[in-house]
Amino acid sequence: MKKVGLIMGSTSDLPTVQKAADVLEEFGVPYEMHIYSAHRTPVEAREFCTSARAKGFGVIIAAAGMAAHLAGAMAAGTTLPVIGIPISSAHLDGLDALLSTVQMPSGIPVATVAIDGAKNAAILAVEMLALSDEALTEKLEAFRAKGTEEALAKDRALNAK
Repeated sequence: MKKVGLIMGSTSDLPTVQKAADVLEEFGVPYEMHIYSAHRTPVEAREFCTSARAKGFGVIIAAAGMAAHLAGAMAAGTTLPVIGIPISSAHLDGLDALLSTVQMPSGIPVATVAIDGAKNAAILAVEMLALSDEALTEKLEAFRAKGTEEALAKDRALNAK
């Protein structure tokens, strides 16, 4: 099974990125987590993304706040799918990160989830890997069925009052 790269710009992003790691663990998807900055460690960030495919990665999730160029820097160095997680910050509540992540130039796409949307980033990564992994497809179907049942149970509880 292909791995997912979980890349964050700094340790302050870890509480959000950990939510993605938890989802990947739930689905049994292997991952590696690293702190690489597009600005403070550009050589290491570039080395990671340019060698990711050869090292068995299938998707990269990149999380960063403020200017948030990390996902774009990752996407520029690989043809693997890159999912960006804009991280909220004290200054602009993550809007700056959202715009920086979603506004990529033509030809270098970054799939972007909601601000602090780490769970959806991980689920999207699992869906991408499931394109060639029937076992993951079955886990996703079970996950969706469980979500449906939980929602219907809440409806039943509401209407039982």
